[in-house]
Amino acid sequence: MKEFAYVRAPGTAEAQALVAERPDATFLGGGTNLVDLMKLGVAQPGLLVDVSRLPLDTVEHRPDGSALVGATVRNGALAGDEGVRARFPVLAQALLSGASGQLRSQATLGGNLLQRTRCGYFQDTTKPCNKREPGTGCPARGGVHRDMAVLGTSEHCIAAHPSDMAVALVALDAVAHLRRPDGAARTVPVEELYLPPGDTPHRETVLERGELITAVELPAPPTGAAMRYRKVRDRWSYAFALVSVAAVVDLADDGTLADIRIAFGGVGTRPWRARAAEAALRGRRPGAGELGAAAAAEFAAARTGPDNAFKVGLAADLLRAVVLDLTGRAARKDR
Repeated sequence: MKEFAYVRAPGTAEAQALVAERPDATFLGGGTNLVDLMKLGVAQPGLLVDVSRLPLDTVEHRPDGSALVGATVRNGALAGDEGVRARFPVLAQALLSGASGQLRSQATLGGNLLQRTRCGYFQDTTKPCNKREPGTGCPARGGVHRDMAVLGTSEHCIAAHPSDMAVALVALDAVAHLRRPDGAARTVPVEELYLPPGDTPHRETVLERGELITAVELPAPPTGAAMRYRKVRDRWSYAFALVSVAAVVDLADDGTLADIRIAFGGVGTRPWRARAAEAALRGRRPGAGELGAAAAAEFAAARTGPDNAFKVGLAADLLRAVVLDLTGRAARKDR
Protein backbone atom coordinates (compact mmCIF):
# COMPACT_ATOMS: atom_id res chain seq x y z
CA MET A 1 0.00 0.00 0.00
CA LYS A 2 1.23 3.49 -0.73
CA GLU A 3 1.26 6.13 1.97
CA PHE A 4 -1.96 8.05 2.51
CA ALA A 5 -3.38 10.67 4.83
CA TYR A 6 -6.40 10.07 7.06
CA VAL A 7 -8.96 12.59 8.34
CA ARG A 8 -11.98 11.92 10.50
CA ALA A 9 -14.59 14.29 9.13
CA PRO A 10 -16.15 16.58 11.77
CA GLY A 11 -19.24 17.12 9.63
CA THR A 12 -20.87 16.28 6.33
CA ALA A 13 -20.00 19.57 4.62
CA GLU A 14 -16.36 19.38 5.73
CA ALA A 15 -16.06 15.80 4.48
CA GLN A 16 -17.47 16.68 1.09
CA ALA A 17 -15.25 19.73 0.71
CA LEU A 18 -12.15 17.65 1.35
CA VAL A 19 -13.07 15.06 -1.27
CA ALA A 20 -14.28 17.62 -3.80
CA GLU A 21 -11.02 19.56 -3.57
CA ARG A 22 -8.61 16.64 -3.96
CA PRO A 23 -8.80 14.25 -6.92
CA ASP A 24 -6.92 11.61 -4.89
CA ALA A 25 -9.30 11.79 -1.90
CA THR A 26 -12.08 9.31 -1.20
CA PHE A 27 -14.72 8.68 1.44
CA LEU A 28 -14.15 5.87 3.94
CA GLY A 29 -17.12 4.11 5.51
CA GLY A 30 -16.63 0.67 7.03
CA GLY A 31 -13.68 0.04 4.71
CA THR A 32 -14.58 -3.61 4.09
CA ASN A 33 -14.12 -3.23 0.33
CA LEU A 34 -11.93 -0.14 -0.03
CA VAL A 35 -9.18 -1.35 2.29
CA ASP A 36 -8.99 -4.66 0.41
CA LEU A 37 -8.58 -2.77 -2.86
CA MET A 38 -5.88 -0.61 -1.31
CA LYS A 39 -3.97 -3.72 -0.23
CA LEU A 40 -4.18 -5.07 -3.78
CA GLY A 41 -2.99 -1.78 -5.25
CA VAL A 42 -6.23 -1.31 -7.19
CA ALA A 43 -7.23 1.74 -5.15
CA GLN A 44 -4.48 4.22 -4.25
CA PRO A 45 -6.07 7.21 -2.53
CA GLY A 46 -3.86 9.92 -1.15
CA LEU A 47 -6.45 10.95 1.44
CA LEU A 48 -9.10 8.94 3.25
CA VAL A 49 -11.96 10.99 4.66
CA ASP A 50 -13.69 8.93 7.33
CA VAL A 51 -17.46 9.51 7.24
CA SER A 52 -18.41 6.50 9.34
CA ARG A 53 -19.05 8.60 12.45
CA LEU A 54 -21.22 11.24 10.82
CA PRO A 55 -24.72 11.49 12.35
CA LEU A 56 -26.29 9.42 9.56
CA ASP A 57 -26.69 6.21 11.55
CA THR A 58 -30.39 5.98 12.36
CA VAL A 59 -33.29 3.94 10.99
CA GLU A 60 -36.52 5.96 11.01
CA HIS A 61 -39.74 3.97 10.69
CA ARG A 62 -42.63 6.18 9.64
CA PRO A 63 -46.34 5.82 10.41
CA ASP A 64 -47.15 5.23 6.73
CA GLY A 65 -44.98 2.09 6.66
CA SER A 66 -42.01 3.67 4.88
CA ALA A 67 -38.53 3.97 6.38
CA LEU A 68 -35.48 6.20 6.06
CA VAL A 69 -32.13 4.53 6.65
CA GLY A 70 -29.03 6.63 7.24
CA ALA A 71 -26.00 5.95 5.08
CA THR A 72 -23.72 5.04 7.99
CA VAL A 73 -26.05 2.43 9.50
CA ARG A 74 -24.06 -0.79 9.81
CA ASN A 75 -25.30 -3.75 7.77
CA GLY A 76 -25.56 -5.92 10.88
CA ALA A 77 -27.73 -3.37 12.68
CA LEU A 78 -29.95 -2.96 9.63
CA ALA A 79 -30.40 -6.72 9.19
CA GLY A 80 -31.37 -7.04 12.85
CA ASP A 81 -33.70 -4.05 13.00
CA GLU A 82 -37.14 -5.28 14.09
CA GLY A 83 -39.01 -2.92 11.78
CA VAL A 84 -36.91 -3.96 8.78
CA ARG A 85 -37.40 -7.64 9.55
CA ALA A 86 -41.17 -7.14 9.86
CA ARG A 87 -41.84 -4.75 6.96
CA PHE A 88 -38.91 -5.35 4.59
CA PRO A 89 -37.78 -8.95 5.20
CA VAL A 90 -36.31 -9.19 1.69
CA LEU A 91 -33.73 -6.59 2.72
CA ALA A 92 -32.83 -8.36 5.96
CA GLN A 93 -32.48 -11.66 4.08
CA ALA A 94 -30.19 -10.09 1.48
CA LEU A 95 -27.98 -8.55 4.14
CA LEU A 96 -27.69 -11.80 6.08
CA SER A 97 -26.74 -13.74 2.95
CA GLY A 98 -24.31 -11.09 1.74
CA ALA A 99 -21.42 -11.29 4.18
CA SER A 100 -20.06 -12.77 7.37
CA GLY A 101 -21.10 -11.43 10.74
CA GLN A 102 -17.75 -9.70 11.16
CA LEU A 103 -18.13 -7.84 7.87
CA ARG A 104 -21.75 -6.91 8.58
CA SER A 105 -20.68 -5.33 11.85
CA GLN A 106 -18.37 -2.95 9.97
CA ALA A 107 -19.90 -2.39 6.53
CA THR A 108 -22.20 0.61 6.07
CA LEU A 109 -25.28 1.08 3.93
CA GLY A 110 -23.61 3.71 1.74
CA GLY A 111 -20.42 1.71 1.37
CA ASN A 112 -22.32 -1.43 0.43
CA LEU A 113 -24.08 0.43 -2.37
CA LEU A 114 -20.76 1.69 -3.73
CA GLN A 115 -18.67 -1.48 -3.45
CA ARG A 116 -16.62 -2.42 -6.50
CA THR A 117 -16.81 -5.57 -8.60
CA ARG A 118 -15.01 -8.74 -7.55
CA CYS A 119 -13.93 -9.48 -11.13
CA GLY A 120 -10.53 -11.19 -10.91
CA TYR A 121 -9.12 -9.11 -13.74
CA PHE A 122 -10.18 -5.88 -12.05
CA GLN A 123 -8.47 -6.95 -8.82
CA ASP A 124 -5.25 -8.13 -10.49
CA THR A 125 -3.10 -5.12 -11.31
CA THR A 126 -0.87 -7.23 -13.57
CA LYS A 127 -3.81 -7.69 -15.97
CA PRO A 128 -5.47 -5.11 -18.23
CA CYS A 129 -8.93 -3.90 -17.21
CA ASN A 130 -11.04 -1.12 -18.71
CA LYS A 131 -12.77 -0.53 -15.38
CA ARG A 132 -9.46 -0.03 -13.58
CA GLU A 133 -7.51 1.55 -16.45
CA PRO A 134 -9.72 2.80 -19.30
CA GLY A 135 -8.64 1.72 -22.75
CA THR A 136 -6.54 -1.27 -21.71
CA GLY A 137 -9.08 -3.94 -22.66
CA CYS A 138 -11.38 -6.54 -21.08
CA PRO A 139 -9.59 -9.90 -20.90
CA ALA A 140 -12.61 -11.46 -19.17
CA ARG A 141 -14.44 -11.55 -22.50
CA GLY A 142 -12.12 -14.24 -23.83
CA GLY A 143 -10.84 -15.50 -20.51
CA VAL A 144 -12.22 -16.70 -17.19
CA HIS A 145 -15.83 -15.55 -17.23
CA ARG A 146 -17.89 -18.03 -15.18
CA ASP A 147 -18.78 -15.38 -12.58
CA MET A 148 -19.31 -12.55 -15.06
CA ALA A 149 -22.52 -10.77 -16.04
CA VAL A 150 -24.78 -11.77 -18.92
CA LEU A 151 -27.07 -8.70 -18.88
CA GLY A 152 -26.11 -5.07 -19.39
CA THR A 153 -22.63 -5.91 -20.65
CA SER A 154 -20.67 -4.08 -23.34
CA GLU A 155 -17.63 -4.72 -25.50
CA HIS A 156 -15.61 -2.98 -22.81
CA CYS A 157 -16.77 -4.72 -19.62
CA ILE A 158 -18.69 -7.81 -18.47
CA ALA A 159 -18.01 -7.56 -14.71
CA ALA A 160 -20.92 -8.49 -12.47
CA HIS A 161 -22.14 -6.19 -9.72
CA PRO A 162 -21.43 -7.76 -6.30
CA SER A 163 -23.98 -6.30 -3.87
CA ASP A 164 -26.78 -8.44 -2.42
CA MET A 165 -28.31 -5.53 -0.53
CA ALA A 166 -28.62 -3.36 -3.63
CA VAL A 167 -30.63 -6.09 -5.39
CA ALA A 168 -33.17 -6.10 -2.56
CA LEU A 169 -33.30 -2.29 -2.52
CA VAL A 170 -34.00 -2.20 -6.25
CA ALA A 171 -36.89 -4.65 -5.82
CA LEU A 172 -38.26 -2.42 -3.03
CA ASP A 173 -38.19 0.69 -5.27
CA ALA A 174 -35.79 2.29 -2.79
CA VAL A 175 -34.59 5.84 -3.36
CA ALA A 176 -31.11 7.14 -2.54
CA HIS A 177 -30.85 10.58 -0.91
CA LEU A 178 -27.75 12.43 -2.11
CA ARG A 179 -26.03 15.64 -1.01
CA ARG A 180 -23.92 17.63 -3.44
CA PRO A 181 -20.76 19.42 -2.22
CA ASP A 182 -22.61 22.76 -2.37
CA GLY A 183 -25.21 21.40 0.04
CA ALA A 184 -27.94 20.89 -2.52
CA ALA A 185 -29.96 17.71 -2.07
CA ARG A 186 -31.32 15.38 -4.72
CA THR A 187 -32.86 11.92 -4.85
CA VAL A 188 -32.18 9.09 -7.27
CA PRO A 189 -33.90 5.68 -7.41
CA VAL A 190 -31.34 3.08 -6.35
CA GLU A 191 -31.96 1.37 -9.69
CA GLU A 192 -30.75 4.52 -11.48
CA LEU A 193 -27.78 5.11 -9.18
CA TYR A 194 -25.69 2.75 -11.33
CA LEU A 195 -24.48 3.41 -14.86
CA PRO A 196 -24.25 0.76 -17.57
CA PRO A 197 -20.62 0.10 -18.56
CA GLY A 198 -20.98 1.17 -22.20
CA ASP A 199 -17.62 2.51 -23.32
CA THR A 200 -16.90 4.11 -19.91
CA PRO A 201 -16.93 1.18 -17.43
CA HIS A 202 -14.75 3.15 -15.00
CA ARG A 203 -17.77 5.43 -14.36
CA GLU A 204 -19.97 3.22 -12.22
CA THR A 205 -22.51 5.61 -10.64
CA VAL A 206 -24.20 8.96 -11.24
CA LEU A 207 -22.45 10.49 -8.21
CA GLU A 208 -20.55 13.69 -8.82
CA ARG A 209 -17.14 14.38 -7.33
CA GLY A 210 -17.61 14.92 -3.60
CA GLU A 211 -21.29 13.93 -3.65
CA LEU A 212 -22.35 11.81 -0.71
CA ILE A 213 -25.12 9.28 -0.12
CA THR A 214 -26.82 10.42 3.10
CA ALA A 215 -29.74 7.97 3.34
CA VAL A 216 -31.91 5.46 1.51
CA GLU A 217 -35.70 5.73 1.60
CA LEU A 218 -37.81 2.57 1.57
CA PRO A 219 -41.36 3.19 0.34
CA ALA A 220 -44.10 1.33 2.18
CA PRO A 221 -44.74 -2.01 0.44
CA PRO A 222 -48.31 -2.93 -0.57
CA THR A 223 -50.38 -4.13 2.37
CA GLY A 224 -50.02 -7.88 2.65
CA ALA A 225 -47.20 -8.09 0.10
CA ALA A 226 -44.94 -11.14 0.34
CA MET A 227 -41.23 -10.83 -0.37
CA ARG A 228 -38.08 -12.92 -0.39
CA TYR A 229 -34.40 -12.86 -1.29
CA ARG A 230 -32.82 -16.10 -2.40
CA LYS A 231 -29.23 -16.64 -3.48
CA VAL A 232 -27.36 -19.43 -5.23
CA ARG A 233 -23.62 -19.55 -4.53
CA ASP A 234 -20.79 -22.03 -4.75
CA ARG A 235 -20.71 -22.72 -1.01
CA TRP A 236 -23.08 -22.20 1.89
CA SER A 237 -20.69 -19.94 3.78
CA TYR A 238 -19.97 -16.35 2.75
CA ALA A 239 -19.68 -16.15 -1.06
CA PHE A 240 -20.86 -13.88 -3.84
CA ALA A 241 -23.94 -14.80 -5.84
CA LEU A 242 -23.84 -16.86 -8.98
CA VAL A 243 -27.49 -15.86 -9.31
CA SER A 244 -29.82 -14.26 -6.79
CA VAL A 245 -33.36 -12.96 -6.95
CA ALA A 246 -35.35 -10.50 -4.85
CA ALA A 247 -39.10 -10.64 -5.39
CA VAL A 248 -42.00 -8.65 -3.95
CA VAL A 249 -45.47 -9.94 -4.85
CA ASP A 250 -48.93 -8.55 -4.20
CA LEU A 251 -51.58 -11.18 -4.89
CA ALA A 252 -55.10 -10.12 -5.86
CA ASP A 253 -58.19 -11.86 -4.45
CA ASP A 254 -58.62 -13.83 -7.68
CA GLY A 255 -55.11 -15.28 -7.46
CA THR A 256 -53.58 -13.03 -10.12
CA LEU A 257 -50.57 -10.81 -9.52
CA ALA A 258 -51.82 -7.32 -8.76
CA ASP A 259 -48.17 -6.29 -8.70
CA ILE A 260 -44.78 -7.93 -8.79
CA ARG A 261 -41.27 -6.54 -8.55
CA ILE A 262 -38.24 -8.63 -9.43
CA ALA A 263 -34.53 -7.91 -9.26
CA PHE A 264 -31.65 -10.24 -10.07
CA GLY A 265 -28.11 -10.33 -8.72
CA GLY A 266 -25.06 -12.06 -10.14
CA VAL A 267 -26.29 -11.75 -13.73
CA GLY A 268 -26.02 -8.02 -14.43
CA THR A 269 -23.36 -5.34 -14.54
CA ARG A 270 -25.58 -3.57 -12.00
CA PRO A 271 -28.43 -4.76 -9.75
CA TRP A 272 -30.82 -5.92 -12.44
CA ARG A 273 -34.48 -4.86 -12.29
CA ALA A 274 -36.40 -7.41 -14.36
CA ARG A 275 -38.88 -5.07 -16.06
CA ALA A 276 -39.67 -7.42 -18.95
CA ALA A 277 -40.40 -10.32 -16.61
CA GLU A 278 -42.59 -8.12 -14.42
CA ALA A 279 -44.62 -6.94 -17.41
CA ALA A 280 -45.12 -10.52 -18.55
CA LEU A 281 -46.45 -11.56 -15.13
CA ARG A 282 -48.43 -8.58 -13.87
CA GLY A 283 -52.16 -9.28 -13.91
CA ARG A 284 -51.69 -12.98 -14.57
CA ARG A 285 -52.01 -16.07 -12.42
CA PRO A 286 -48.41 -17.27 -11.92
CA GLY A 287 -47.65 -20.84 -12.93
CA ALA A 288 -44.49 -22.64 -13.94
CA GLY A 289 -45.15 -21.95 -17.62
CA GLU A 290 -45.85 -18.25 -17.13
CA LEU A 291 -42.77 -17.81 -14.98
CA GLY A 292 -40.59 -19.62 -17.51
CA ALA A 293 -41.89 -17.35 -20.27
CA ALA A 294 -41.27 -14.27 -18.11
CA ALA A 295 -37.67 -15.32 -17.47
CA ALA A 296 -37.18 -15.98 -21.19
CA ALA A 297 -38.42 -12.48 -21.97
CA GLU A 298 -36.00 -10.95 -19.46
CA PHE A 299 -32.97 -12.89 -20.67
CA ALA A 300 -33.69 -12.56 -24.39
CA ALA A 301 -30.94 -9.94 -24.59
CA ALA A 302 -28.42 -11.93 -22.52
CA ARG A 303 -24.89 -12.17 -23.90
CA THR A 304 -23.33 -15.35 -22.60
CA GLY A 305 -20.08 -17.24 -22.95
CA PRO A 306 -19.58 -21.00 -22.73
CA ASP A 307 -18.79 -20.83 -18.99
CA ASN A 308 -21.59 -18.53 -17.78
CA ALA A 309 -24.49 -19.52 -20.03
CA PHE A 310 -25.79 -21.68 -17.17
CA LYS A 311 -26.82 -18.49 -15.36
CA VAL A 312 -29.81 -18.01 -17.68
CA GLY A 313 -31.40 -21.35 -16.80
CA LEU A 314 -30.44 -21.02 -13.15
CA ALA A 315 -32.08 -17.60 -12.93
CA ALA A 316 -35.28 -18.98 -14.50
CA ASP A 317 -35.36 -21.86 -12.00
CA LEU A 318 -34.73 -19.52 -9.09
CA LEU A 319 -37.43 -17.08 -10.17
CA ARG A 320 -39.92 -19.91 -10.55
CA ALA A 321 -39.17 -21.35 -7.13
CA VAL A 322 -39.32 -18.02 -5.29
CA VAL A 323 -42.50 -16.67 -6.90
CA LEU A 324 -44.40 -19.95 -6.59
CA ASP A 325 -43.43 -20.13 -2.93
CA LEU A 326 -44.44 -16.51 -2.28
CA THR A 327 -47.77 -16.76 -4.08
CA GLY A 328 -48.55 -20.04 -2.32
CA ARG A 329 -47.81 -18.46 1.04
CA ALA A 330 -49.90 -15.38 0.21
CA ALA A 331 -52.84 -17.54 -0.87
CA ARG A 332 -52.66 -19.61 2.33
CA LYS A 333 -52.42 -16.45 4.43
CA ASP A 334 -55.62 -15.06 2.90
CA ARG A 335 -57.66 -18.14 3.77
